[in-house]
Amino acid sequence: MTARRFKPALSLSPSWLPMALLPLALLASCGAPVEQPPLGETAMKAVMERPGAPRDLLARAVDNLFTDPAVGETRALLILHNGRIVAERYAEGYNRDSRLIGWSMSKTVTGVLIGLLVSDGRLGLDEPAPVPAWRRPGDPRGEITLRHLLQMRSGLHHVESTEPAGEADTVRMLALDGRDDMAAYAEAQPLEAVAGSKWEYSTATSVILADIAAHALTESKDPAQRRQAVGDYLQSRLFAPLGMASAVPEFDAAGTFVGGSMVHATARDWAKLGEFLRNGGSVKGAQILPSDWVRFMTSPAPHNAGYGAQLWLNAPQPGGEEELFPGRAPKSVFALIGHLGQYVIVSPDQHLTIVRLGKTDSAKRPALVQRLGDIVQLYQRY
Repeated sequence: MTARRFKPALSLSPSWLPMALLPLALLASCGAPVEQPPLGETAMKAVMERPGAPRDLLARAVDNLFTDPAVGETRALLILHNGRIVAERYAEGYNRDSRLIGWSMSKTVTGVLIGLLVSDGRLGLDEPAPVPAWRRPGDPRGEITLRHLLQMRSGLHHVESTEPAGEADTVRMLALDGRDDMAAYAEAQPLEAVAGSKWEYSTATSVILADIAAHALTESKDPAQRRQAVGDYLQSRLFAPLGMASAVPEFDAAGTFVGGSMVHATARDWAKLGEFLRNGGSVKGAQILPSDWVRFMTSPAPHNAGYGAQLWLNAPQPGGEEELFPGRAPKSVFALIGHLGQYVIVSPDQHLTIVRLGKTDSAKRPALVQRLGDIVQLYQRY
């Protein structure tokens, strides 16, 4: 960003310099527009004609996500307005066919998976979670329901992240002693709070949900059959109807879908999932998932108004660090959010879906959230 330059009639000595720069300081403090460098061809080509917001402002907002080092590395950016792609851009080395990991955006896939099984009558939302290890007489974990798990309030002991990283349950489950049977690791944890009484974000909880899905689909304990059952169900009931041809779920050695973090898909296919939820679980008029389930997923969980059921909501977080943009965007906004800055942001009131995939560490995440909020606000304004 460059400021307007004042060309003096006489050369200025150092003592005159502060006075000469005073008008610029006043302009900045008053919020007056400051000249910005012209956008290049790449920036303008990324935004289609009539994108639903001023094209030049949108192109600059998109360009900022790729050029501002404060937000980390953006690899893919996709914006849909009224169901139409209005902006699409990729970093060098990536394109519309690049499958990118969703990390914790995969939790939303798991939430939809459970919703499909509930709608099929295979599971009950408020029944005790069918986990064999919890069904022994006197085990207080038998009070945990699917609703508790979906809303991240199981009460199970869990450490999502800590230093050193290897002591966190998430790392131990995904990469260390729990990696071959992640569900067994997650389900073995004791209660640290009464079921339903405490909200705590937990990747292990989504793995438990994925294990419950496998039990609902097959009685077999054979890893290959478990993978087949869940993989086929996801493909036939979700990925194929949505046209998510690139979606690839990963499974552990025990055949459990790694439902907290391991779904890969292109930016366009992640956008299809966002649009599916924006449209209340329907695709081209076909109701794939009951709209009541989408309303449940996008309704505030007890103890955290900023979280629903495997989805983030646009409300303040109890810890103070905002995941989205409360006060800057409609309250109806919700999002899939993954490690290192993966986002699918959905604003039903604005008919808007935004996908951002890349690599942003935690220190840069507030700047990234600010930039994404800038795009949402463009659509709120016009």
